[in-house]
Amino acid sequence: MLKTGIEQLVAAPPAWLKGKRLGLLCNQASTDREFRHSRDLVAAVLPGHLTCLFSPQHGFFADKQDNMIESAHMHDRATGLPIFSLYGESRQPDEFMMDHLDVLLVDLQDVGTRVYTFIHTMAYCLKAAAACGKKVVILDRPNPLGGALIEGNLVEEGCRSFVGLYPIPMRHGLTMGELAQLFNEHFGINADLEIITMSSWHRAMTFDDTGLPWVFPSPNMPAPATALVYPGQVIWEGTNVSEGRGTCLPFELFGAPWLDHQDFVNGVDRSDLAGAVLRPVAFEPTSNKHCGRLCNGFQLQVTERRAFRPYRASLSLLRTFLALYPEHFAYKEPPYEYEYEKLPLDMILGSRLLREALEAGEKVGELEKGWREELAGFDRLRRKFFLYS
Repeated sequence: MLKTGIEQLVAAPPAWLKGKRLGLLCNQASTDREFRHSRDLVAAVLPGHLTCLFSPQHGFFADKQDNMIESAHMHDRATGLPIFSLYGESRQPDEFMMDHLDVLLVDLQDVGTRVYTFIHTMAYCLKAAAACGKKVVILDRPNPLGGALIEGNLVEEGCRSFVGLYPIPMRHGLTMGELAQLFNEHFGINADLEIITMSSWHRAMTFDDTGLPWVFPSPNMPAPATALVYPGQVIWEGTNVSEGRGTCLPFELFGAPWLDHQDFVNGVDRSDLAGAVLRPVAFEPTSNKHCGRLCNGFQLQVTERRAFRPYRASLSLLRTFLALYPEHFAYKEPPYEYEYEKLPLDMILGSRLLREALEAGEKVGELEKGWREELAGFDRLRRKFFLYS
């Protein structure tokens, strides 16, 4: 049976944690398979050791809906511990916060996509720990997309941001623990880092294979099916196309009031959509873009997850929007994730040149050939940090 890092920790707490003041970076999805929260599990096996909690984007209870909606510091009613927000006035723990602890435990459910900010919050925690001489322990969890496949271009230097601190692809194929090692060693953070690994996880597993319950890590990540499409469908955040926020199927749905179903189906390159079906729908968002307006669009329904390439599919869909709707389609203007000058879509794609190539009508298959070599280089690099076969 697969056991997550937190389950491994409480089954056999390392002796070196005894007597240490512990902080815990977590949110409401940080539970074991019985839905017991990590803070309660740690408090039970190491009573009196937990001194503070930290929360990532969307807040401790994953209640904040969108980017740049900040969470305040608060106190946890269940334990009385302070909760320091790492998505507020700062995204990196400061010296005052780090003074509360000797060891920072990190127990967050990632979704396997570069732009999901939890991995960058983890990187900032590693930097803060290195500066303060503190230890970081990653309580590892599955990558819901699996660890076999990777996809996408690497982030260009000029497009680095809180959704792309380092040159990694959109679909990175690593667990939080593996990413922590890569960030720490390859990119020179050099914090004191330990990984509590999972048992019985292997790289071909997607989340449905794990036997674990899905607890949504952010309000618009309600199911594993959402995570499957997210590495591509997140690009709509940088446009005026609805990504389905304000509906029951965020990121699976996309569309706009001015989309025509038949024109779009006729215009898209279906060869880029292997493993998925575009199912015509209409939806009316109750919040976010086009709130209260009827949108014509599609549900991107995955039929064969191992054949499906989410980034390829959504880039092809974006190319179709650019070709069919030049008078309606528009890019979101800054700010986005605390960047006030860079175009949000460039930050999401990690590349200005990729956006310009799509505008010029280049086919996605040809674009993929252009980053094939750098993606192969990343694949060789990431294998040095594999914790699972």
